[in-house]
Amino acid sequence: MANDIDKATLDQWYVIDTEAVIPFGTSRNRLLGSDLSVCKDGDGKISVFAEGRQDPLPIRHRFGFLWTTLGQPEGEIFPLPEADEPDRRYVPCGVVTVRASGLRIIENFLDMAHFPFVHTDVLGAEPYTEVEHYDVEIRRDVDEVWATNCKFFQPQAAFSAKDGITTHYTYRVMTPFTTLLYKTCPNSESRWDVIGLFVQPLDPDRCRAHPIMYLIDDASTTTELIHFQQLIFLQDRIILENQRPVLLPLEPRKEIPTRADASSIAYRRWLKEKGVRYGASGAA
Repeated sequence: MANDIDKATLDQWYVIDTEAVIPFGTSRNRLLGSDLSVCKDGDGKISVFAEGRQDPLPIRHRFGFLWTTLGQPEGEIFPLPEADEPDRRYVPCGVVTVRASGLRIIENFLDMAHFPFVHTDVLGAEPYTEVEHYDVEIRRDVDEVWATNCKFFQPQAAFSAKDGITTHYTYRVMTPFTTLLYKTCPNSESRWDVIGLFVQPLDPDRCRAHPIMYLIDDASTTTELIHFQQLIFLQDRIILENQRPVLLPLEPRKEIPTRADASSIAYRRWLKEKGVRYGASGAA
């Protein structure tokens, strides 16, 4: 199956599970249409095998996750310095299976326009529905998509937020299926909270989403933080699973963008330039 997958998708690192939940023995998993066997021996050593291959897949241990690839990535997993800051709360938020294209999931993560309508009275509220102008660029030196100078009024920007604030965002897309959000921290004026979403494409139209947070928050319990983030994502899942077409259109005439969709436009252009077809429609 891997022979039918575009090289830009194949040659990436993907999260397949949180390391803490991988059981001893052999467990099943899936990536890009291939069934995987994850083997953990009595010493805690992990090996991953793909159907039809004798040799184990390469693996990496980073950000509390197990990563693997079916291809040959040119480099290592992207840097995330905040993950190594000792005073940050590391909050893995579980895994959510979504019957949608992984590219749709990443694009939805970039979209601020849906906040007042999907995450009402939390990430947005009427009449504060306008998405103000923001800047988007494809940073060629690192091959990433960045959206900067984003801001949006939010009634509850984070679990620890007590009042509505205008939240400042910076979005970063590192690979077609991984993205990060740097946002205003209610507990520090000089630092950002960091939220990540690592998508594991099981098939073109079915994925597992692995959200994670690195926060400056000494007051909230881990359970409270996880429940807050899961609430947000489960609201998104309803929308994602009802989007049509299921696959992300890369031809500009298939869906009509607005000014608020600048990050989506750049993301789709970047995917098309890279030749990404897995989870996409209308791709060359």
